[in-house]
Amino acid sequence: MIAEAGAQRLLLELADADAEIARLDHRRATLAEDAEIADTERELDAARDDLVRSEISGEDLTREYRRIDSEVTGMAAREKKDSALLTAGGLAPKALSELQHELAGLGRRRSVLEDDLLSVMEQQEALEAERGRAAATIEHLEGKLAAVRVRREESITSIETDRGDKQRRRDDIAAEVAPELLAVYDRQRSAGRVGAGLLRARRCGACRMELDRGTIARISAASSDEVIRCEECGAILVRTAESGL
Repeated sequence: MIAEAGAQRLLLELADADAEIARLDHRRATLAEDAEIADTERELDAARDDLVRSEISGEDLTREYRRIDSEVTGMAAREKKDSALLTAGGLAPKALSELQHELAGLGRRRSVLEDDLLSVMEQQEALEAERGRAAATIEHLEGKLAAVRVRREESITSIETDRGDKQRRRDDIAAEVAPELLAVYDRQRSAGRVGAGLLRARRCGACRMELDRGTIARISAASSDEVIRCEECGAILVRTAESGL
């Protein structure tokens, strides 16, 4: 294929523009904010799970408190009734003994239940502190997440603005390249490879492979308007004064 040397040199500018666009696309796909958002969302999910667990445990403790308190209240009422009977007197010795025994048992049982009630209250207090910590953590993480999302949108806007500028520059350069030459370049690019590279110090600027002496000799002998392709990567090898041919 034949193309003017000046037209071939435009491909270096085109390749630079494509490389800049590719870097911006990579930045857009690998935003630091995306990773930070994912980490924060995981922390937020964990904190919300902690809050739900503490609320469920709190409901269980409330039911336990009410059960014990109801039993204590019932025992207190029974103790009051038995104490009234004991005070009234007139009981047979056996009935009196049984009543005194029952009162002693009620007192011991009520003492145990009151200890249990105190333990439940202490657990409720600890659980309330845990719930407060989880709620505070959620509030902090939600604020952090909102701030990171704002930064993410700012980063995306900046990248898209830069990309738009680079794309317009790329389009302007491409408009100056001969259609046949541009088609070769674009086919190379569509295969996921660098379209063109500067030949310098016996190396392909696209794949960085060093060319052997025989290949360099053939390139040196070729006319300046002949389009040369790298045998290794297929990129168009652009020759300039830096090529040392």
